[in-house]
Amino acid sequence: MHNQWNPEDAARFPGDLGQCVYASRLLGADPDLVLHGGGNTSVKIARSTIFGEPEALLYVKGSGSDLATVEAKDFAPVRLDHLRRLTTLETLSDSQWLNELRGSVADASAPPVSVEAMLHALLPAKYVFHTHSDAVLAMTNTPSGAERIRAIYGESVVIVPYVRPGFPVAKRCAAIFQAELSERTTGVVLLRHGLFSFGETAQAAYDQMISLVNQAEAYLASYPVPNAPVDEPDPQRALRQELADLRQAISTAAGAPMILSSHEDAQSLRFAQRPDLAVISQQGPATPDHVIRTKRVPMLGRDVAAFRAEYEAYFQEHQARASFALTMLDPAPRVILDPALGMVAVGRSAQEARISSDIYRHTMAIIEQATALESYQSESTAEVFDFEYWELEQAKLARLGRPPVFTGEIGLVTGAASGIGKACVESLLARGAAVVGLDINPAIEQLFNRPDFLGVRCDVTSEEQLIAALERTARAFGGLDMLILNAGIFPPSRRIENMPTAEWRRTMTINLDANLILMREAHVLLKRAPRGGRIAIIGSKNVPAPGPGAGAYSASKAALNQLARVVALEWGQDRIRVNSLHPNAVFDTGLWTEEVLQARAKNYGLTVEQYKTNNVLRVEVTSRDVAELAAEMCGPLFAKTTASQVPVDGGNERVI
Repeated sequence: MHNQWNPEDAARFPGDLGQCVYASRLLGADPDLVLHGGGNTSVKIARSTIFGEPEALLYVKGSGSDLATVEAKDFAPVRLDHLRRLTTLETLSDSQWLNELRGSVADASAPPVSVEAMLHALLPAKYVFHTHSDAVLAMTNTPSGAERIRAIYGESVVIVPYVRPGFPVAKRCAAIFQAELSERTTGVVLLRHGLFSFGETAQAAYDQMISLVNQAEAYLASYPVPNAPVDEPDPQRALRQELADLRQAISTAAGAPMILSSHEDAQSLRFAQRPDLAVISQQGPATPDHVIRTKRVPMLGRDVAAFRAEYEAYFQEHQARASFALTMLDPAPRVILDPALGMVAVGRSAQEARISSDIYRHTMAIIEQATALESYQSESTAEVFDFEYWELEQAKLARLGRPPVFTGEIGLVTGAASGIGKACVESLLARGAAVVGLDINPAIEQLFNRPDFLGVRCDVTSEEQLIAALERTARAFGGLDMLILNAGIFPPSRRIENMPTAEWRRTMTINLDANLILMREAHVLLKRAPRGGRIAIIGSKNVPAPGPGAGAYSASKAALNQLARVVALEWGQDRIRVNSLHPNAVFDTGLWTEEVLQARAKNYGLTVEQYKTNNVLRVEVTSRDVAELAAEMCGPLFAKTTASQVPVDGGNERVI
């Protein structure tokens, strides 16, 4: 592991807290040390109270922030003496412990205090850094982990047996630190949890962390992980129905829609094809902290003891299955391992699924390295469960509040690179959905750089490309819940007697045939949507009120409208609802340049503003207006509505 400290960069972070921020970002940038908000850092700073009295504060990274991007405002100032005094108490309940942590904060606007703040307070050094080093965890997660740590570091490192974070570990550490900390101590290892380094400067604490990890990595180099061959599955095989079935079952177990992401890389397949998979994958996470990073479903008042019984029964039932292994020990597992599928990561959102996969990639590496050393050993199922449903962790989840309406659901939008299609993508994303956008424009692939969006370049006139896009959708997110059919063309104005056959057929192919094919191929996914499938069709004012010169466009949209009505009749039994909206005069799209608008307005003897609001309500209809209604049609307000047709035109006299 390379030491990334740069004096010039560090100088741009002035002050004690600034130096802690810089060191934190260095640690957070290395996934072998910290993953997705894990780890913690702190600095002790003296200040004067409002009364002018001296006071020592522990600035510790607050819960919910990520070390890789942490800022000064993400640190909570805690009264140091109060924290240390708490360890003189014999007992403290979880609720009392949480109350004392909150009450010790010196700034009401600070983020929630980490439950590990006490360990930072107990270590006397000015700077204290905590990581979940893969190398250290690979050793501590073996039966002789403590002996191996001692063999590497000798007496320079204090070893603390695993205790659940909170008051118990604080009491244990207070006693151990008092007895064992000395001038020779360079770090602290919490077995099956992580590594602490410290120093009087941020650089000294950071350097010590890198040095300690490098010693562990040097030790592991003598125990290489075997590079077993991988049985590569056929990359062309269709998986969308299998993944949709799996997602439906997991969503049922979770009580909410879930996102699934598939990973068939060599590491995932090699691990999933291990002959001892059914045993090794059920040993528990490398550290219970990883469970919390991937779990976001609170108990919501359920009886913990009863749920624990359900939990263990579900685990026992599925452990016996030879086809796949569930990990993270949960009725709604966060990782599924299958010799043919590789790894399937699960989450309430695309970001959570990504976190699950990232964490389990490191877990696989830790398990393989621990097995190469000796054998992998984690905490018991009961201990992991108790940590996951610990009162303090449940309190964190409760603070998250109600998730957005489409959390865990997947939408697909055609013609998504611009105009109404792009606005539809934005409306679905804003409601918490993961979204796939299709467009012939290659810009679709870079439209949004975020884990809950997949841009796919696709010619909707190609049946093969549409099927491939649905396959990518299932592999990326697990299935499909919502389909917004927006892609279409408006050919040049042409009277019927002048209509070329090729132009007529092209319009029908894009505006009608492509939508038939996409709906037909998506049916297998939509009927497995946990909350029922939804289709929103972007029609046109030309359906109820066609105009001269638009024969091909009007006929194609009218045919699509009729097709939607038949789909509603046939697919209602599959819990799929289909609704249409008919926009008119939406001018904020690429088709309507300022020059075109001025020319059209002049043709009607109107200003551009008058032309854009030439409807009964005298309002401008935007792409966002259309998109918001399309999204609502997929939401709970339309849960009992199908085959509806709603105009979005400000009121058109010909339609009315």
